[in-house]
Amino acid sequence: MSDVDRAACDVTSDAAGSGRSQRLPVAGLLVLATCGFITILTEALPAGLLTQMSDDLGVSEALIGQFVTTYAIGSLLAAIPLAIVTRHWRRRPLLLLSIVCFVVVNTITAVSTRYPVILAARFVAGVSAGVIWALLAGYAARMAPPHLRGRAIAIAMVGTPLALSIGIPVGTWLGASLGWRMTFGALSALALALTVGVRGIVPDFAGQSSSESGGAMATLRRPGLKSVLAATFLYVLAHNLLYTYIAPFVALSGGANRVDAVLLVFGLTALVGIGVVGLTIDSRLRQLLIASTLLFASGALLMGVAADQSVAVFAGVAVWGLAFGGVATVFQTASAEAAGELADIAQSLIVTVWNLAIAGGGVLGAMTITSIGPGALPWSAAGLLAMTFSVVIWTWPRRPCVIKGALESARQGAECRSPGMGSGHNR
Repeated sequence: MSDVDRAACDVTSDAAGSGRSQRLPVAGLLVLATCGFITILTEALPAGLLTQMSDDLGVSEALIGQFVTTYAIGSLLAAIPLAIVTRHWRRRPLLLLSIVCFVVVNTITAVSTRYPVILAARFVAGVSAGVIWALLAGYAARMAPPHLRGRAIAIAMVGTPLALSIGIPVGTWLGASLGWRMTFGALSALALALTVGVRGIVPDFAGQSSSESGGAMATLRRPGLKSVLAATFLYVLAHNLLYTYIAPFVALSGGANRVDAVLLVFGLTALVGIGVVGLTIDSRLRQLLIASTLLFASGALLMGVAADQSVAVFAGVAVWGLAFGGVATVFQTASAEAAGELADIAQSLIVTVWNLAIAGGGVLGAMTITSIGPGALPWSAAGLLAMTFSVVIWTWPRRPCVIKGALESARQGAECRSPGMGSGHNR
């Protein structure tokens, strides 16, 4: 039985036993969404504060970029093993412990003047994020009544797009206005307040002890899943090598002090992209990824050709944001459909590959700006997107069955019921 299956069973028994309301527990789900918001914001914020942190700590921008890489490595290494080790723990104490780690590591980041200390703190933050992401979907499912579980997961996962579209631009603006240390201090305060919200609003649940219905290798053998993972890696690698080092690239057009504005444009168009994907993903999954890849490549080429022109850079970033906005939903839906009843394990593989691409983007971007210069970043991204396009065109799975969301498929026994088009779920 999978984690989602167990969550479904637990919800039924919990609700029956306690007479829980059949309404959606919006307040608790928003608290969970804030957990995701903090993890993403903590991870990506150094990209918007690259120049300030570099000047203050006396290291290169390439080394500051490794703050993102190290965080991703922590999540990459910890998510699966810690999920296994802590599967017997009660859920709320585990969630609280992970959030307290964010209070500590962001405080260390805010006050330390030593690069190695901050780098170590970033690794610990990534480990904590791996635990949180392993908890969120199942936690949301167990909080909701049976007929609203899918919507509950969608609300719990909304912190990710909000962090990328609103949190990072606001954090970058805050860093430019008050200093990057104050920004990380504010993140610590938010995490501390979140512990109060979790303790007062989010219910506690018992740990899970049942064995999985299949392992990672069994999941990887599902037809089409390797193609989904390959496309995910290439696309996210292209995004992160450019996003992590957006500050030195924007400086080429004389916009060194406008990184916050650039990221705001990215975030606003990403919100539009999220809306478009939400409206069309049920019937046009493959087409959405093709369009997203071509749009991102177009934006990257525009930025590469006109790197010294501010208007062109803003236009390229806008197209890039539109392309990127809903792509996580596309990848997660495709992985769930390819994996069938092993959809929960497929999601952990997507998270692992995603973080591997984040780490790789930090390393590849650093190599690019060190050996060639920041002007080469969009061209590197375009090359990776060409590879993504090839994977999608030649090997992408053709949606052989219907999986109406990972949670619903778990409840229905994860059976493929027709050859038509289905709907997916969000991260």
